[in-house]
Amino acid sequence: MKLKTGKDEIVYLLTKVVLKYEAATGQGIKRNTNRKNYEDLARMLSEISNGLPNTSETLFHNYYPPGENNASAVYPFRKYDITGGQLKDAINGIVSNPRPFLVDACYIYLYGQGRKGFAQKPVDAGLVDEPAAVEVPIVDVLPIKSSILLLSKKIKTYRAIVILLCFILLAGGIFWAEENSKEKKLFRDLSILPYQPSSAEIDSLEGIWLCYTGSPQARTYDAGRFHKIVSNIMDVKYQDGYFKFIRYGSNFEHAGYMQFEAPWLVSIHSHVVNARDSIESPKLSLMRLDEGRPYVDVISASWNFDQGKKNRIIGIRELFIKQGKRGRIEEIINTPQNAACSCKIIKWQSPGNAVRFFYLKNELLDTIGDKRLKQTLDEKSILLSRPGDTSLLLPKHFTNTH
Repeated sequence: MKLKTGKDEIVYLLTKVVLKYEAATGQGIKRNTNRKNYEDLARMLSEISNGLPNTSETLFHNYYPPGENNASAVYPFRKYDITGGQLKDAINGIVSNPRPFLVDACYIYLYGQGRKGFAQKPVDAGLVDEPAAVEVPIVDVLPIKSSILLLSKKIKTYRAIVILLCFILLAGGIFWAEENSKEKKLFRDLSILPYQPSSAEIDSLEGIWLCYTGSPQARTYDAGRFHKIVSNIMDVKYQDGYFKFIRYGSNFEHAGYMQFEAPWLVSIHSHVVNARDSIESPKLSLMRLDEGRPYVDVISASWNFDQGKKNRIIGIRELFIKQGKRGRIEEIINTPQNAACSCKIIKWQSPGNAVRFFYLKNELLDTIGDKRLKQTLDEKSILLSRPGDTSLLLPKHFTNTH
């Protein structure tokens, strides 16, 4: 507990000292500015103060060293003497820092112990330094309650939003994990992208291909089907580990994708393009690219592309010839040139801006001078799904004599 100090403390102490002294002696003290009025009181307090060097342990006050000439000196020349003038100034509030021995003398006279001992267990509340009372402003609690309620609502709203977001993230994470697991399972079960091709393999497959197929030879509606072939142009582009392509035919187009199944081994998956966005006449093929030949033999499970129910599955050998890399393909239809050749025209502008035209139409092997085509795409290049239908691939005059 903290005691008063300075002027407040000494004024309070001396006021009580005067009252006690007056009561004990019966002598009144005029408390004015005349120092002589305080001399008797000063002499009495001096007897206490000059004994302080010997009473620090018994009266519990700070230690005071003894005066050198105290034995021969008389009042008011002893080291710890108190004068009437000092009391007059102190009791009238003029002294801000009173002498410590004066303070201890007052405590001993009033309470029988020094200031140090009194501070341990104060018995006079008037000497306790109480903190100044703080004026608490009157606050209207209604706006505070309203603000608290509003803040509480906001906190609840934010909490609900956070919980909802956490739930959405959790659900999204679970959904993503399931979908990712399904996707991995799908890739594994269907052997999607089982092999990552090298740059050389990508370069060997990507680009423009001229394709020949003998599928017209298996069409029942065409009386002149014997040894008839058709040319296609295929635009192959690499994308994220696999290849997409469009195959332009004389009458319809195929679209699909390719992927490397193993080094230099490519599988080709395609279907006829239609307006229904559905798979029509799916076709599967295999080709090898490591033989270093300009002609690439391709074996396909395909269709004869006949009418209605006569559209049947066939096995067929095809011939692919690489024309170049990339460039821009443009399909030319419904022009006088198309009418003149009875064909579809494909314009290819190569990266070097060279332009070539391809005329896609049905042709007879016997009118083509390329022996490689004749050896590859004759009637032996087709495997019918029904063995009894082999006469379909023979010349008309031959079937009539057997």
